[in-house]
Amino acid sequence: MLILFDVDATLITTSRLGIAAMGHAGREQFGENFNENTVEYAGRLDPLIIADLLAAHDQPVTHDAINAFHAGYRTHLARLLAERNTAKTCPGVPALLDALFAIKGLCVGVLTGNFPDTGRIKLAAAGIDTDRFHLHVWGCDSPHDPPARDHLPGVALQRYHTLHARHADPSQVWIIGDTPHDIACAKAHNCRSLGVATGMFDEENLRAA
Repeated sequence: MLILFDVDATLITTSRLGIAAMGHAGREQFGENFNENTVEYAGRLDPLIIADLLAAHDQPVTHDAINAFHAGYRTHLARLLAERNTAKTCPGVPALLDALFAIKGLCVGVLTGNFPDTGRIKLAAAGIDTDRFHLHVWGCDSPHDPPARDHLPGVALQRYHTLHARHADPSQVWIIGDTPHDIACAKAHNCRSLGVATGMFDEENLRAA
């Protein structure tokens, strides 16, 4: 069995500090009128979020521009967490992870819209060792352009095969997350999903998805 966890509002919360870091990066690069609250964040891939932010502020959406914004975001995220660490695990997460990692033969991973570097920064700030997870699928890991979250479970299945030299049965793959995007990407690969109402979507929204 393979269990894949989303990160933000599923394993941890930073109390929107990641969004604040996006804002600082934007204002540093494009001036004081940059507004980070012009796009949707929940359940989306960081490369797409940055592309939308650039477009919303009439900036060219190129790989170089996305990479430059990503670098600024990483710098400000680390700075803000060092100044005031608002990262913490969601209720019950440490005990749950300990229990899952103790189960022989169970593969536990992350499947998240975060970049690898900023995702690791957030998880470490909340006290979670990213290296404990058996596999990682990040928001920049889609093999397609444009990327989509629906592509990521396929990447996870490929990495599971590389690790274990066997294919994972999609009916034995669980994707756990707090948004309809997590549920939709599971459906796209006939995987199972578990919605957790720890983010902005309530139980009714998640059941409907």
